[in-house]
Amino acid sequence: MSQTAIMAGAAPETGTGTAVEPRGPRPKPFFTPRKIIIYSVLILFSFYFLFPLYVMIATSFKTMPEIRFGNIFALPQQINFDAWVRAWTSVCTGLTCEGLSPGFWNSVKITIPSTIVSIFIAAVNGYALVNWRFKGSEIFFAILIFGSFIPYQVFLYPLVMITRELRIFGTLQAVILVHTIFGMPILTLLFRNYFASLPQELFKAARVDGAGFWRIFFEIMLPMSLPIFVVALILQVTGIWNDFLFGVVFAGTQNYPMTVQLNNIVNSAQGSPEYNVNMAATVLTGLVPLIIYFVSGKLFVRGVAAGAVKG
Repeated sequence: MSQTAIMAGAAPETGTGTAVEPRGPRPKPFFTPRKIIIYSVLILFSFYFLFPLYVMIATSFKTMPEIRFGNIFALPQQINFDAWVRAWTSVCTGLTCEGLSPGFWNSVKITIPSTIVSIFIAAVNGYALVNWRFKGSEIFFAILIFGSFIPYQVFLYPLVMITRELRIFGTLQAVILVHTIFGMPILTLLFRNYFASLPQELFKAARVDGAGFWRIFFEIMLPMSLPIFVVALILQVTGIWNDFLFGVVFAGTQNYPMTVQLNNIVNSAQGSPEYNVNMAATVLTGLVPLIIYFVSGKLFVRGVAAGAVKG
């Protein structure tokens, strides 16, 4: 066969004159039964989880007459922000009618120090348990992990007694202390497994060069640990921000976080329920965890895949 025919795409011929079929894998069709099933299940679950969010947002922009005489699943006829303004500034959250804004700042004051302190201590614990083993370290780690599986309710009364003796019961400091304590076991497990997955040659080389405990931690381990720090950050922020039990027990009536105030709004017995205000308050309360998930979702997956659940 001529070179022109080969370049034109004709199948080459053998010595007997028969054409040879071109070799190579056949292109796979995009819509295979397996892909159809996978995407159908994913879309179904997406609707399952996103539909309540749609109902909350749509209802929050409606007026009460539209809610009473309209379809709860329908879009609002006209966008109305009155429910959002009322939920933030003037809705009654118990004995006071100042909206969710005081609870928001209380949640911020609780979440930031609790997250920073618990993550830092857990990172140091995980680093020490992997690279600076001491006598009884495995027993200490086993006890620490065992404590993380005990229900919170078992510790409530002892912690009430401890915070009372420390003279911080009914204050934000008590809630910060409790969240810091309960966040450390699971975070220590995450950091220990992550640091165990890092190359030990780096640690040994730094030790040979004369680097000490803190220098190795800050100059070698921390720069390599961004994914697991994001995982710990998401777990702590969402866990602390969404907490209700510790806030209602330890904070005191003047320091209720946002979740406790939301409960007081929804379960208020004064007047008829204002569903648009309740929905707006619910969305406002969950806005911080939603933003964190959307912003750092990829890093969260990287952290989990890089060792958060290994070991």
